[in-house]
Amino acid sequence: MGHRTVKELLENIYEIVRELEELFPGRRFTPDGHMVGSIGEVLAEREYDIKLLPSNAKDHDAKTEDGRLVQIRTTQGNSAPLKKRPDYLIVQKLNPDATVDEIYNGPGHQAWSITKTLKADNEGHFNISLGRYRKADKAIPEDQRIKRRGT
Repeated sequence: MGHRTVKELLENIYEIVRELEELFPGRRFTPDGHMVGSIGEVLAEREYDIKLLPSNAKDHDAKTEDGRLVQIRTTQGNSAPLKKRPDYLIVQKLNPDATVDEIYNGPGHQAWSITKTLKADNEGHFNISLGRYRKADKAIPEDQRIKRRGT
């Protein structure tokens, strides 16, 4: 039995989600929380020139070869939270077809500046809409982005 690709495994997860939602109309079975975060981290490591830190690392999820620390946020919704200003940030949207859209890629201070107009929730998270991340992303010069593998 050969190993399946990450994309194939993700497609299987979403096929199971669709089947459960058909069996139980009105119930949602969307993967969330740690599962989506971990999926996003491993997909980012495959896409970008980064190495994942141990899962218990504080505040950041990965490191570039030149030592920049990167936080990876992955969502299936319309927002992604921040609690602290990361050094660098990648925000991705995981789609039900197992594709990933890059929403933000750049210095953490630019994304963090969005929080000035927001109120934190009870746990200190600022929920930032993907639209606001996209707007901030447009101002990021190419040389300030985390490079993709092979570029």
